Amino acid sequence: MLPMKTVIVDDEPLARRGLKIRLQQFGEIDIVGECANGREALQFCAEHSPDVVFLDIQMPGLDGFDVVKGLPSDDMPIIIFVTAFDHYAVEAFNVHAVDYVLKPAEDDRLAEAVGKAKARLEEKDALAEKQRLLGLINEIRGQHPGDVKENNIDKSSDTLFIKDGLEVTAVKTADIDWVDAAGDYMCIHVGVQTHIMRSTMKELESRLPENMFQRVHRSTLVNFDRIKKVFTHHNGDYCLMLNCGTKLKIGRSFKDKIKQLVNNR
Repeated sequence: MLPMKTVIVDDEPLARRGLKIRLQQFGEIDIVGECANGREALQFCAEHSPDVVFLDIQMPGLDGFDVVKGLPSDDMPIIIFVTAFDHYAVEAFNVHAVDYVLKPAEDDRLAEAVGKAKARLEEKDALAEKQRLLGLINEIRGQHPGDVKENNIDKSSDTLFIKDGLEVTAVKTADIDWVDAAGDYMCIHVGVQTHIMRSTMKELESRLPENMFQRVHRSTLVNFDRIKKVFTHHNGDYCLMLNCGTKLKIGRSFKDKIKQLVNNR
C-alpha cells in the first residue's frame, strides 16, 4: 500500500510543526500539506484529495466540525480529530467510532491512530464515514437536526424550512449552492454556512425546483445557477467548479446528462 497522503490542519504554527515532526516517523504517512484554517483546508482537500486529515477542532472562523460539513460525501478523507476536549466529548468520539488524538499528541496514540486510518482506508466507505462524523458533531454540539412536519411544508414554496433543535431556519431555495447526503443526513450548503437536516435525498430532491437543481452524483445535488465551469480532473474524473470555489465530482452515470444540460444553458 502506498503511503497515505496526509494534511495537517491547525491554526497554531507550533502545533502543526510538532505534529508534523511526530508523524514523519511513520512510513505509512506522506505529509502533502499544512493548512492554518478551515477555509484553506476545504480548498486543499478539493484540489489534492488527501487520504487522511489530522484536523484541529477549535479554530477561529470555520472550526474542524465546519470543515467536515463542507467536505463532499463522495470524496471524504479519513478524519482524525486533534482535540483538547474534555472527557464527555471523548466519550462521544468513542461511541461514534471516530478517531482522535488529544493535545499534546503522544507517539503511542499517534501510532494507534495511523494504524486505524490505514485499516479504514482499505475498506473505505465515504458516505458512511461522513454519516459517522455528522452523528458525532450533532451529539457534541447538542443539535438534533430534522425537518418540520410534512404537513407544514408547502412544496410549491421557494423556501425550505430546516429544524435545528428548537429553532426552524427558513432557507430560500435560490440561495442554496449545493446539497450532499450522508445516509439520512442532508448538508445544505448556503454560502459559508451549512445546515443539517434529516431527510432522504429523494425526499429533498422532490422539494427543490427541478429546473434549478440537478443530481450530479448519487449523493450530490447542485444549483445549476452556481456552476462556473465543467472540467476534467488530472485523474480523469469529470468535475464542476461552483462560483463559491467548491469543486464537486460528477458521477459517471450523470456525466453525459450534466454536460448536455450545461451546454444548453
